Amino acid sequence: MDDAADAPTAGRPREDAGLLTLPNLITIVRLACLPLFLWLLFARDNRAAAAWLLAGLGITDWVDGYLARHLHQTSELGKVLDPVADRLLFFVGAGGILIDGSVPTWFALVVLVREGLVGGATLVLAALGARRIDVTWFGKAGTFMLMIAFPLFLAGESTLSWADTGAVLAWVAGIPGLALSLFAAVLYVPLARRALAEGRAERGTAGDAS
Repeated sequence: MDDAADAPTAGRPREDAGLLTLPNLITIVRLACLPLFLWLLFARDNRAAAAWLLAGLGITDWVDGYLARHLHQTSELGKVLDPVADRLLFFVGAGGILIDGSVPTWFALVVLVREGLVGGATLVLAALGARRIDVTWFGKAGTFMLMIAFPLFLAGESTLSWADTGAVLAWVAGIPGLALSLFAAVLYVPLARRALAEGRAERGTAGDAS
């Protein structure tokens, strides 16, 4: 057997980086900070601090992905944990701001319904044996812009000196972000069909081989 075939290619992220990687640790810290966000928003009634924290949590979504690629620490756990953290960040962040009344109801509900449908479809497809679907550029861009918009909506209702500007910037980021995320959801339909067909074909091939 040629040992070179089993060696990781230079510059290529390793898929067996393990569980306790720096990107996974950052993702876990993001999840642990969600109760702190709710505490700042509702118990302390501090919209400014809650907005800064939520913005920081959104930025770290890019950071952990960057580190995973450049430190070659991608892992199967990270591929599952990161989108779960993103979805929880949306539900907790957008849901909390919706309850607080700092974001238009229709805007938050569209985002939450979209995330719920995509998350539910992902679980159903996995149960049916579909292969994993990679996030599209449109989905990533939409998520990034929405993660900017929600803290800005919250900042726009806070005591920050630039609150009025924040309210305007929230729409500047929010409308394109919402459009991109909805477009990504539409693209998800043919991708899901293909992933399901390919997953079933792979299982059929494996069954025949056994």
